[in-house]
Formats: sequence, structure tokens, C-alpha cells
Amino acid sequence: MPAEWSGHINAARTNFLNMDKVYILLGGNQGNSAKNLERAKAALTKAVGEIIRISSVYQTAAWGITDQPDFLNQVIVLKTKLSPTETLQKCLAIEHKMGRVRTIKNAPRIIDIDILFFEKVIMNTPELVLPHPQIQNRRFVLTPLNELSPAFIHPVLKKTIHQLLTICPDKLAVKKN
Repeated sequence: MPAEWSGHINAARTNFLNMDKVYILLGGNQGNSAKNLERAKAALTKAVGEIIRISSVYQTAAWGITDQPDFLNQVIVLKTKLSPTETLQKCLAIEHKMGRVRTIKNAPRIIDIDILFFEKVIMNTPELVLPHPQIQNRRFVLTPLNELSPAFIHPVLKKTIHQLLTICPDKLAVKKN
């Protein structure tokens, strides 16, 4: 390796280590859901940071309002220099650009981008609650999270993702797509 590269590589490594790890759930049930997940990942890579881990894609019956098509869901892990609020703003902008229109809670949608964890940050603002307050109640979230990080400890509930999955009250089937 040329000597002049070592400084750049060390700087890049230091910058990468100083980035925060963010767990994001992607989901959708309108249009070509698989393609929409890919589009969302590409947009998040440009706007938020590098994707370092990706779960399998899972198919789940709709939660909440059940008279709608099944959802495809996937968890990704990114590294970012953005704050939690900046990350949320980027996620909402991507949803809007992809055609998401917010109507009623749990309605069908082209894409949904939810921040699940931002490192071990605990926050509760009108715009953002971290960790996401429904993680423990949704099998379609816990299953892909368990695939990626079964030993990750929920910073509020003090249980691992695997433990939360085993006691999850949601009984909807979640299957690999």
C-alpha cells in the first residue's frame, strides 16, 4: 500500500468508527413491494449512510387494518453521522419522494421506513420515540431483527431481541419471502 494512502484509510476507518449504528424497518404492501424495498435501501444509502447488514425479506399479513394485501418487511442496519432527528427527516423525505401518502394509521402504503434503534439512544419527543415503542409487540419487526442481532439488548426493556421474540404477543405468521 502506498504510504500516502495510509492516512486516508486511517481517517476513513476513524470516521466509520465514529458513526452511529441505526436499525431501520422497511415495509410496504402497495405496488411492487420488493422493488420498493430496493429503492428505499438505495435512497437511504445516499441520504443516511452505508448499509452494513440486511435481513431476509419477510411476508406478513397486515397488522391493525387486516383487510389489505400482505406486507413485505426487512430490517437493515446503517452507519450514519446524522442525528436521530436528522435521520428521521431523511426517512420521511424518502417516503414522500417514493409516493407515500399518510392517511389513517395502519393503512396500506407503498413504503414505510421506521427507525427501530439508534445505537442505545432513549428519547421521547413529539417527532420521535426511541427505541420504537412497538418493537416488542410486533413479530414482523422482531423476526428480521432476531435474524440480524438476537443478542442485542433493548435499552428500555432490558431483554434481548431473541427474548422479546419468544414472548411476543403478536401471533401473525411471518415467513421468509
